[in-house]
Amino acid sequence: QFFVFCHGLLQLSQLLVSGYLKSSISTIERRYGLSSQTSGLLASFNEVGNTLLIVFVSYLGSRVHRPRLIGCGALLVSLAGFLMALPHFLTGPYEFDSSVASTFSNTTDLCQPVAPGAWANLSDASCTPHASRENHEVLLVMFVAQALLGIGGVPIQPFGISYIDDFASERNSPLYLGILFSLTVVGPGVAFMLGSAMLRFYVDIDKVSTAEVQLTNKDPRWVGAWWLGFLVAASLVALSALPYFFFPREMPKEHRGHSAQQGFPVVLLRNLRHPVYLLVVLAQVNISAMVAGLATFMGKFLERQFSLTASLANMIIGAVNIPGAMVGIVVGGAILKRFQMSLRQCSALCVLGMLLCLLTAFPLLFLGCPTQKVAGVTHWDSSGFGLRATATCNARCRCPGRGFNPVCGSDGVEHTSPCSAGCTSVTLRPDSSVLNYTGCSCVGGAGTARPGSCGTACSHLFVPFVVLSCLAGILASTSHTPSFMLILRWAQP
Repeated sequence: QFFVFCHGLLQLSQLLVSGYLKSSISTIERRYGLSSQTSGLLASFNEVGNTLLIVFVSYLGSRVHRPRLIGCGALLVSLAGFLMALPHFLTGPYEFDSSVASTFSNTTDLCQPVAPGAWANLSDASCTPHASRENHEVLLVMFVAQALLGIGGVPIQPFGISYIDDFASERNSPLYLGILFSLTVVGPGVAFMLGSAMLRFYVDIDKVSTAEVQLTNKDPRWVGAWWLGFLVAASLVALSALPYFFFPREMPKEHRGHSAQQGFPVVLLRNLRHPVYLLVVLAQVNISAMVAGLATFMGKFLERQFSLTASLANMIIGAVNIPGAMVGIVVGGAILKRFQMSLRQCSALCVLGMLLCLLTAFPLLFLGCPTQKVAGVTHWDSSGFGLRATATCNARCRCPGRGFNPVCGSDGVEHTSPCSAGCTSVTLRPDSSVLNYTGCSCVGGAGTARPGSCGTACSHLFVPFVVLSCLAGILASTSHTPSFMLILRWAQP
């Protein structure tokens, strides 16, 4: 029971490291100028080292000192977590585009046909080489860290599960595994909650004082302290690894006998010929692919589709969706223990859970709104916006090509900045913040614009989306423990 507690804590901490990257992926994209394709590859790269080694390491089974190997793998995971935070200390302070409006400078981003502005002396050629070089160094460190994270995680789950199953009774083993799996689900949940908390702090909180930060967390240029969570998570993994070096190779309780040792090719071919094993693995591969995509980009989807901040999106995932999956895993393990299910009944429970999940998730295909109209990006009209958001209505404004300070026109079309909207004047509130922009030549109707994105009209669909996705996760998770029991018990009569 103490081993189950320690292993649940370790897997929680391990998944806190990997899950935290997914909770801060949109922030890292903004900080280092990464595309979604690159960030998605980065988030999945830990599977490379894991996939290459897990079959061979798992084969060792009871032939090695499993607890000590788990501890060594955990230390490697901790090292990977610290490496993920390293780019923050290798690169210089975050430099945002100060030529556009902010809380303390509200009139620098207007259409100024006479005075081009400070951005006239800036060129893409002078900025791109340095940024590109910095990004390559950052990506190299992060990809190495992700590879180490995958390698370090190889012995943790298979050795932990087999260690528990070897020394627990057949009656209690499903319950222990259900508890273990439910605790591991808490890891990503805590990761998203941690991300929600850390992203409220400015990225360079260790380099500049709070008074020097001229942005708020609602500003589109805001970058949160993404690196801080990696330090916290890596420290927890290192502490969780210590008890494993004191567990015995075998528990005092007499365990079930093992079959005679066979060569690795013989065991591999025998498993590949077993239809139950192959079907369960195929199902796990498909579920893992779905979960990986959701975990990586669901936060970003919530940000864009329902106009949420990165912090709030992480909080929703960490406080609603992931706890729902934990409930499903616990329920699945409890059902196995209560009814002492056979292998055939375990299979039926898996099928039932996934069918109910599909029925619940089907309406999600129809919950959504069209992408908002962004001038020069997703919307073109008679003004002739091009790829660089220039048009006849703002050609005289000499707008910065890379400026990003979105405003929403009174005609419902979003512009990348007040300058690109052709706005010539601004109305301020008593606290000097922007109320609205006026005299906007590229905006139809009243020719006014308000600061910020136009957002979407999907706010009324947010609650149904969260409820259905949470319920679908609960139903799918009920098959988690039964599927593992199928793999552990398939060779028994």
